[in-house]
Amino acid sequence: MGIPLLSAGTHVLIGDGKKAFILFNEGTAERPSLTVETILNHPDLPTRELGAARPGRAFESVGARRSSMEETDWHQRAEDQFIHDVMAHLVDLDKREKLRKLVLVAPPRAMAELRRVLPSSFASRITAEITKDLTNHSVTAITELLQAEEPLF
Repeated sequence: MGIPLLSAGTHVLIGDGKKAFILFNEGTAERPSLTVETILNHPDLPTRELGAARPGRAFESVGARRSSMEETDWHQRAEDQFIHDVMAHLVDLDKREKLRKLVLVAPPRAMAELRRVLPSSFASRITAEITKDLTNHSVTAITELLQAEEPLF
């Protein structure tokens, strides 16, 4: 086993586009004790409440040919906005508590959006990025899974 992911004082952000929670390790690296600090939920609204615009039309510059634009994925846009809100909450938490170490855990698509909106001031504090969906696991199961995980960098 290499370097432990969950050293004392580490925050863990676990989330996807609909649910996120922030855990804090009150224990040690050898005996982590994760506690839930924050739970954030995004309501799963029907498409009609997220947006109703029809896809646009494009006209060729020569001739009378037209084609439709790709339809907007309103659910993906809502999930991306939720990830922005989660990151804003994390920045606010950093202002209050000063995050020292942070582990990010999210499925690939959500991780890509997290990386995109992550403030540059957080980059040096991220100790691991794990592309797994653990949002539906218990805190005990998450602790065990993270203890078994090897850091990527």
